[in-house]
Amino acid sequence: MRKILFTLLMVLSCQTFSQVQEFILNNGLKILVKEDHRAPIAVSMIWYNVGSADEPGGITGLSHAMEHMMFKGTEKFPLGVFSKTIAEIGAQANAFTSNDYTAFFEKTDASKLATSFELEADRMNHLLLDTNEFAKEIKVIQEERRLRTDDNPQALAFERFLATAHLSAPYHHPVIGWMSDLRQMNVEDLRAWYKKYYAPNNATLVVVGDVNPEQVRTLAEQYFGALPKQPIPERKLKKEPPELGLKIVHIQTTAAKLPLLMMGYSVPSVNTAKKVYEPYALEIITGILNAGESARFSKNLVRIKHIANDANSYYNPYTRYQTQFIVYGSPNQNHTIGDLQSGLLTELDDLKKNLVSETELQRIKNQIIAQKTFEKDSIYGQASELGLLETIGIGWKKSEEYTQAINAITPQQIQQTAQRYFQEKNMTTAILEPQTQKVAP
Repeated sequence: MRKILFTLLMVLSCQTFSQVQEFILNNGLKILVKEDHRAPIAVSMIWYNVGSADEPGGITGLSHAMEHMMFKGTEKFPLGVFSKTIAEIGAQANAFTSNDYTAFFEKTDASKLATSFELEADRMNHLLLDTNEFAKEIKVIQEERRLRTDDNPQALAFERFLATAHLSAPYHHPVIGWMSDLRQMNVEDLRAWYKKYYAPNNATLVVVGDVNPEQVRTLAEQYFGALPKQPIPERKLKKEPPELGLKIVHIQTTAAKLPLLMMGYSVPSVNTAKKVYEPYALEIITGILNAGESARFSKNLVRIKHIANDANSYYNPYTRYQTQFIVYGSPNQNHTIGDLQSGLLTELDDLKKNLVSETELQRIKNQIIAQKTFEKDSIYGQASELGLLETIGIGWKKSEEYTQAINAITPQQIQQTAQRYFQEKNMTTAILEPQTQKVAP
């Protein structure tokens, strides 16, 4: 039965992207269309090839601020009209910003796709960027930063960890920006950013749902085709300086209730890996350590040894540049940060010293492929993966190789990858410590 299920998942995974069609307009706008006729709806996404990794020091947070201001009106659709129009057609709209991209999307009745295109095309080229609206919105963004980061000890620790791990661009600074930069940001900064990066030849339009690819192409030509292409700044290759030893950052705050330990290793993404298998081996290692109650962290550190209240691992293989493999957790009340660190390192060392069993490896592979398949079951999940892979430079076709790449990983490759990257000289540690608030005499 297990073999039948696994085979079915593999077939589904391969078939999900079998109908993707790609078009490119004369102005450089790339269009990816995937038919999914299970329901009369469609997801339309515009992915701009710009994110916080492109921001120089002093103006961090620009990409995220642009995401906010894209909803503040054009001459054709003034302030509030975009949202009103979306509501009138019963659609949903939102956006998100990352290190590597900025994306906007609408989930709508497939028959209303033209409205989505009209709105997105208009703000791609005719955004007002009103000074007064910016003055209001930058205060909203500053408050967002205070709530999500400055007043959140775990988020603050993660931010400082990344700033320490990535000594230079591209992932040194947070997506939302440093507060000092937000305070000095002005609308002219945004206008320059908009003019520099918001153009059809720096964007990918993704449509998934109950649609006809040729009709989508015709609609895209109608609404986006007249937009002029722009000279896009050359993106220079950004590399971290060579690792020279362990980096440590301590964060002390009265807002923290529990201590937190974070350890990360500089590792390649799919985009930067010299050995093709390594990102997939790292993803499997994440599963070995953290995939459910049977995973090693949960079993060994939480339930058997009682060292940790919780212990987790994180790795994202789909980034533009070199990234981090992170393990983190909080110690049990009867144990220290040092005990937890020793426990986490023991589990990582075991991967370096001993081969993973075929049984454990196959279990994790099945979990990973199943999760990926279920993610693709939604039209939003399909559209997101297409846009992500295309925008960060991997190409959407890379998704078709995923199942095969995961299945090809051997115990030896896992061991070799662990030995190569899980080294102290390649490591950054962040320690969050609760600080007792002193009572005034």
